[in-house]
Amino acid sequence: MHAHFELMWFYFALSSALLSATAAIFEKRVLFETGALSFSFLLALFNAVFSLPFLLFIDLSAVTLTTYLYVALKSLLGSISFLLVMSGIKRLELSSALPLLVLTPGLVAVFAWMFLGDILTGAEIFGMILLLAGTYMLQTGGFSNLLKPLRITFIKKGYWYIVGALAVFTLTSLLDKWLLSSYKLSPEVFLPLQHFFMALFYTVFAATGKVLRQALHFDLKKVWRLVLLVAVVTILYRYAHIWAVKTGAVALALSVKRTSVFFAALIGGYIFKEERLMFKAIAISIMVFGAIMVILD
Repeated sequence: MHAHFELMWFYFALSSALLSATAAIFEKRVLFETGALSFSFLLALFNAVFSLPFLLFIDLSAVTLTTYLYVALKSLLGSISFLLVMSGIKRLELSSALPLLVLTPGLVAVFAWMFLGDILTGAEIFGMILLLAGTYMLQTGGFSNLLKPLRITFIKKGYWYIVGALAVFTLTSLLDKWLLSSYKLSPEVFLPLQHFFMALFYTVFAATGKVLRQALHFDLKKVWRLVLLVAVVTILYRYAHIWAVKTGAVALALSVKRTSVFFAALIGGYIFKEERLMFKAIAISIMVFGAIMVILD
């Protein structure tokens, strides 16, 4: 029973990975119909609405002004990173855009060790290295293109969006861990507050970017069913991820969650007719072995 409890973070993280992959595939589908900012704004509105039931089970009077400010900061950064990812996905194939995000755990591990006191064993570090190595292979697309990720990152504009998101994700992951453990903020409070703030920020972004009217009057009519589906899946994977971060080391939880690339690349690659799926399957198998190394330690 004790060992089962110790692995709860892994179950939450894996659930988040599966749901996140599902969301990524449908996000790519929606982005064929609308722009990244318009979609992010509409999704934020749906997420805020679906977060309303949480208010029935939480006591917001116990939340301090300082907590609101920290959650608002984290939500602002989260809004920026999500928009960057959507901008990258719109311009790139899923199997090209998403893998770079798996670099996040390596950065998070270093900063979590420096500032949060997380301890990683040798086997866990080796598992994360395998995750990153498999992701790098997935990005190359073939054995003859092993330097491809280094070249195309600085050529295609879409990759700059992903690199920007990678930097912001590192910071938000550390904030997640601090708010949920050191600051003792419960997931039931954190999730709805985050979604309310994100809806507010995206409204400002959409108004500033002059897509607010387009999103509400035109895009909503075209894609509301797909956005609704993505919103439900997003609520579930974010909730599972919050619990994974709260119950485990932030770098490990994020490493397992990033195996969503496994599912998104293969299933999405098949749906959207992307190339070299056999090579990608090999690379993804390395990632799976890395995840196993993480949980067996």
